[in-house]
Amino acid sequence: KLYDALPYLARSLKTQNQNNPSAALAFSYLPLIPTIRATVQHQDKVNSASFSPDGKWVVTASNDNTAKIWDVQTGKSIATLQHENTVNSANFSLDGKWVVTASDDKTARVWDAKTGQPVSPPLPHGDVVHSANFSLDGKWVVTVSGNNTARVWNSKTGQVVSPPLQHQGSVNSASFSSEGRWVMAGSDDKIVRVWDAQ
Repeated sequence: KLYDALPYLARSLKTQNQNNPSAALAFSYLPLIPTIRATVQHQDKVNSASFSPDGKWVVTASNDNTAKIWDVQTGKSIATLQHENTVNSANFSLDGKWVVTASDDKTARVWDAKTGQPVSPPLPHGDVVHSANFSLDGKWVVTVSGNNTARVWNSKTGQVVSPPLQHQGSVNSASFSSEGRWVMAGSDDKIVRVWDAQ
């Protein structure tokens, strides 16, 4: 709390007495003190936080079974995205219109960022879904799971568009190449594989 109050104290001292050396010293440290734009809060541990591409919104994922979209300037909640278990990750599409979430309820979901409504049916795995990411054009989603697979889905229809990308251990992360042709996935089996996503 004291750290948060320092910028206000320094400005107050500087305003009250322009010749006060303590005020001048305190004021000189202001550029080194980060300014908090907004504070947002879940009911449990936060697992991920990502900015929208335009920097106006943030999406957070939590152990409280929700992901939330927040306004950066005000800290006001815009939408709550509900799962049935812990939400491990949440990410915006490149155009900022959609959010994809990954959950311990064994699903990933694609949501409309403005309304908080699902865009497609749930994307089911046989185990916990660790993370989910869009391709750059937003057409595809890649999900990774504790069932040793990564999957590629049509983000609008929720249909699987590739066979399971199989590892010998839990798959922890995956992402698309810039043109969307390739998927790279990393696993507990100590291996990273690059797959043809099409």
